[in-house]
Amino acid sequence: MAITNVQTFRAFQSRNYALFFGGQSISQIGTWMQRTAVSWVVYSITHSAFMLGLTVFAQQFPSFILSLYGGIISDRYSKYKILLITQTASMIQAILLAILTLSGHYVVWQILGLSILLGIINAFDVPARQPMIHEMIDNKEDLPNALALNSAMVNLARLLGPALSGIVLQKFGAGICFLSNAISFMAVLTSLLMMKLPAFTPSSVKKKALLEIQEGFQYMKQTREISIPLLLLMLASMFVLPYDTLIPIFANVVFKGDAATFGYISSFMGLGAIAGTFFLASLNKGDSLKTVIMFTGILLGIGLCFFSHISYFPLAMVFAVLVGFGAMSQNTACITIIQVHSAQHMRGRMMSYIAFAYFGTLPLGSLLIGTVSQQIGAQNTLLVQGIISLIIAAIFFPMLRRESLTEDEKTQMEEVEATVADKI
Repeated sequence: MAITNVQTFRAFQSRNYALFFGGQSISQIGTWMQRTAVSWVVYSITHSAFMLGLTVFAQQFPSFILSLYGGIISDRYSKYKILLITQTASMIQAILLAILTLSGHYVVWQILGLSILLGIINAFDVPARQPMIHEMIDNKEDLPNALALNSAMVNLARLLGPALSGIVLQKFGAGICFLSNAISFMAVLTSLLMMKLPAFTPSSVKKKALLEIQEGFQYMKQTREISIPLLLLMLASMFVLPYDTLIPIFANVVFKGDAATFGYISSFMGLGAIAGTFFLASLNKGDSLKTVIMFTGILLGIGLCFFSHISYFPLAMVFAVLVGFGAMSQNTACITIIQVHSAQHMRGRMMSYIAFAYFGTLPLGSLLIGTVSQQIGAQNTLLVQGIISLIIAAIFFPMLRRESLTEDEKTQMEEVEATVADKI
């Protein structure tokens, strides 16, 4: 696959996307500061791997329950207005977290309650935010580039946010991390208000929500370009991606560190993710994202296996970078394929199915990983996750390869298969 640097930032030619990118860049740093602080606060109080898993579950399971309805809302109403509401609500949630922790009188169930609130907000935010990128791009051929750059922005925040959070946690406490996140939402709200988008035209045909959900599932099942990457994403989210649930344990127990160590590990994984997003953004239009999915799954598995049992911190960070690269590249490639191949009237629902698969399986996986870790230890659990990533890549290799073939190549393969079958 050839890589070119000339077109890496071509999506910035669209004014609305450039504004969105700038606002989200600041807001996402605050979001990662908050995520890091929440995990560290819960682990500091409980010293329990299970409670870390439960925290992730509380943040994301509400999105699983409501994401399909969120997709319908996204297809029915203005995505722009939905984002204004959800981003404002997220800012209020961060303010409540800040007030709670700065007061010094808080317990775990209060943190979990506010995490559930954020999960509800995200159920409506995610199905609107990703499809809205499509509306911001003037040249639709630049959509894969815009999605890759968007992931680069998120993962740059994943690099900076945890590192900043680790410093702030040490010097000022979790309350300042939450307050910083609340302030960061002003950037994305300002960028949204500065955009000039076409007027929203609601559909003249009104259907029942259940019927729209059924139509979406039927469309997804019939479109293998969507269903195969979605199934892979669901399995990875269940068994592999919850690896970050165990990172506080590695920071505190394996590497004998503190909150800053936790921030460094997350940042090195973020560094790998940034490298992956710029790799995706630099791909030529003819390069196969399905090939990227296959090989980044292998890299993710290798990275997890080695990271799990290396106690020398500098060397472990090399594999942390590999983990970040593999996880982000695989996820972004899956999401890009799904969005590119989705019909316009189905795009919100397809993104809600991604949220359904991700937010439904990831919190369950986090509970599973937290429970297993209590029995066999964090290091062995992470090793098993790496092996599972390699198994998933092996299983999906023939399916993705078949979908990557041209029509002529598929016809030739079918003829060969038919010939072999006749002989048998």
